[in-house]
Amino acid sequence: MDYGLTDQAVALRQEVRSFVEDELAPVAAEIDREDRYPAAVLAALGDHGYTGLTIDTDYGGGGGSLLELTVLVEELSRANMAVASAVGLNLGVAEAIERFGTDEQRETYLPGMARFETVGALGLSEAGAGSDKSGMETTARRDGDEWVLDGRKRWVTNFANADVVLTYGRTGGEWPRGVTAFLLPAEELDVETAWETMGAHGVETAAVSIDGVRVPETAVVGDVGEGMVQRGELRTGVNVPARAVGLAQAAFEDAREFAGEREQFGGPLTDKQGLRWQLAEMAERTDTSRLLVRRAASLADAGEETARATSMAKIHATEAAVANANDAMQVHGGAGYVADTDVGRYLRDARLLTVAGGPNEVHRDSLADALL
Repeated sequence: MDYGLTDQAVALRQEVRSFVEDELAPVAAEIDREDRYPAAVLAALGDHGYTGLTIDTDYGGGGGSLLELTVLVEELSRANMAVASAVGLNLGVAEAIERFGTDEQRETYLPGMARFETVGALGLSEAGAGSDKSGMETTARRDGDEWVLDGRKRWVTNFANADVVLTYGRTGGEWPRGVTAFLLPAEELDVETAWETMGAHGVETAAVSIDGVRVPETAVVGDVGEGMVQRGELRTGVNVPARAVGLAQAAFEDAREFAGEREQFGGPLTDKQGLRWQLAEMAERTDTSRLLVRRAASLADAGEETARATSMAKIHATEAAVANANDAMQVHGGAGYVADTDVGRYLRDARLLTVAGGPNEVHRDSLADALL
């Protein structure tokens, strides 16, 4: 039983799984090893309509639900988390434009974003504004009929291949108000550092500078001074724990397969009670994470309050991914520590997710706030 899934979501999962098996899985390890941008895979995802899954059909998207988004992202992440990340981040920028942008912005950007021909990136975090965004120093000031932005953004994923960067800057006012969102052409921003990351290879993250970038009033997304408030209403962030579920599932499957084939002490490893229990715990972590993610997505689709459910899913799923990847490496023994197995990649990629989308410590605070 596919608990919590509609027939449409089940059909989508099978379609995406077939795509992954044919076009992503065969090159997943190579993308990681060469740290190569997966342009062909992302273009193919666009051709199939997956990169526009949650974008409204009026703009060439699929009009899909957040529950369906978690299905898509989980299946992609089972093979390569970085590809799932690129899709999720692009849809996150698209959601902001669709919900708070003007008709002109929607018509300009969303059709291309649905096909992944226009790629969005996010310029939010800064050196002094990581978990605590109130430390943001990027500014935007009016100059006639234009806005002039100055500042630096530290973790801009998708930037190397982005066309537009959803950028947040202070426009005056008391936090959490006083911040406004803008759409900046990526070519107007300068790379200061292209980070060499431990995992998520293939989709570059950069630190960028914004030096006197001028944009017209039509670049403002949403209400002036309400950027962070409106950002709190976005819901595509559920893709982060969904990525973790995909990694947890992949680690479990690899460990189970290896343990069934590996013979030691006169029989397969799966004859050993300790290892059997370890695999059972890995499956339990994965299934409970998936259910929590589906609950969060379903509540968001229904327009319900999601703070409790989303934080709970984020904490549980991302930590399950790290634990499963670590256990999978242990099950593989020395074979798991060499470069030509996938379990090391799972661990490197999973470790990012306890930090990305807000570190789990912040989500624990948010969860406690929702409970108390």
